[in-house]
Amino acid sequence: MTQSNHDHQAKEPQRTRPNSTEAKIIEERRAKAEEMRANGQNPFANDFKVTHLASELADKFAESSAEQLDAAIASGEAQSFSIAGRLMAKRSFGKVAFGSLRDRSGDLQLSFFKPELSPELWSAMKKADLGDIVGCTGLMMRTQKGELSLKVNHFRVLTKSLRPLPDKFHGLTDTATRYRQRYVDLIVTPEARETFKMRSKALRYLRAFFDDRDYMEVETPMLQPLYGGAAAKPFETHHNALDMKLFMRIAPELNLKRLVVGGFHRVYEINRCFRNEGISTRHNPEFTSLEFYEAFATYEDLMNLTEELISGLAMHLHGKTTLAWGEHELNLSAPFRRLSVRDGLAQYAGVPTDKFYDRDALLEAAARYKIAKADKMPLGYLQMAVFEEACEADLIQPTFVTDFPLDVSPLSRRKESEPSLVDRFELYVGGQEIANAFSELNDPDDQRGRFEAQVEARASGDDEAHPMDEDFIRALEYAMPPTAGEGIGIDRLIMLMTNNTSIRDVLFFPLLRPEH
Repeated sequence: MTQSNHDHQAKEPQRTRPNSTEAKIIEERRAKAEEMRANGQNPFANDFKVTHLASELADKFAESSAEQLDAAIASGEAQSFSIAGRLMAKRSFGKVAFGSLRDRSGDLQLSFFKPELSPELWSAMKKADLGDIVGCTGLMMRTQKGELSLKVNHFRVLTKSLRPLPDKFHGLTDTATRYRQRYVDLIVTPEARETFKMRSKALRYLRAFFDDRDYMEVETPMLQPLYGGAAAKPFETHHNALDMKLFMRIAPELNLKRLVVGGFHRVYEINRCFRNEGISTRHNPEFTSLEFYEAFATYEDLMNLTEELISGLAMHLHGKTTLAWGEHELNLSAPFRRLSVRDGLAQYAGVPTDKFYDRDALLEAAARYKIAKADKMPLGYLQMAVFEEACEADLIQPTFVTDFPLDVSPLSRRKESEPSLVDRFELYVGGQEIANAFSELNDPDDQRGRFEAQVEARASGDDEAHPMDEDFIRALEYAMPPTAGEGIGIDRLIMLMTNNTSIRDVLFFPLLRPEH
């Protein structure tokens, strides 16, 4: 039920060689590692015990004055703390030096006073490079400027960094390098770290949201002998022991519906899907989807649930429902706008509502939008092709697009008042599809007919049409209760919540073309 991809495929990046300047620095750092070994020190040690995080110390002593901390040190009552992390800055002023250590919780300043340290420790600090993983033990103090700092009395390089970090004032300026070397991006780009922290926080919220509503989290297979649940091209693989072709799933939909047949009337899954169709700022061949199904509910019930979920997530992450999105400000408070496909074509494409089924009127609009092969499309596909070209980019504020043509909805329940349409919606925000939902088709004979039409479409050249799934029809013959289901593209949802306009900014390791 989530998004499909229609761009060009990328390949794995290749290893790059350092430039001459970087190669010289690497050589110098390797020499320092060898010097450490010669002095009996392991440049890749694993015996330092951490007692606290940087943020814990910052919180613990946030209200402590310099006088209070100095008095504790002078009386011998000050507690010793051990922290470890990456050395992010270092500056020396004669007999005093300062550094900045970053661990998983944040940054903390380090202070070094040469008269109070052994020559070996002072030398180790001076020789340490930015990027080294270091362990420090000391007492808390404040500098003359009032900055909270760890007064270091023990310092070790735990892991020698052989490559230099990017310049701190410029960071990683090349976008492709940021994606290929995400590990460096996370070190030097605070915004990247915050995006992925936000993603993790959002996923926790989503799970809690459904758990609190008596949904059960499930896992269904990634490897499938027959794919389905979306209009998309699958990745193919081969199982050697069984000598059989398998597919990476394009959606978990059909298996989740089988679970509803089995009596699990509220289920959800957050997991990966794979579509062999390329990459863009909105598509990655491997993406994360949330799919959920609720028995005895309709697509209209899911509209209300989705409003609650999206608004609640914005409040959870930001404390408000108005968020920046590029040059726009999104209002994610309920209720969201409702727009039928028919009304959208009238409003944005100039196709009057009474011409919704008029092929000539739709072809005229398709010509205006330069839609290729429009004359070959079945009516429902033509209606949606014009809608997507004319309307999608303007759907910035949250909009439920409803009343989809039957042709493009082979798993949806027919609309009783207009059987050529289905009980379905897609949620658009920021000009892109975020969610797809419908009242599920549970009539096995109707489903068989839809599958047969898809098989005919495949035979006519539509390689995204559904294959016949006899076992799914058999499951429906055991009776699936009236059910509504929805798929949400997690990556696109996180894009909205973090004001990122490229899907690559919310994926740790997006697929890219190879380096040259």
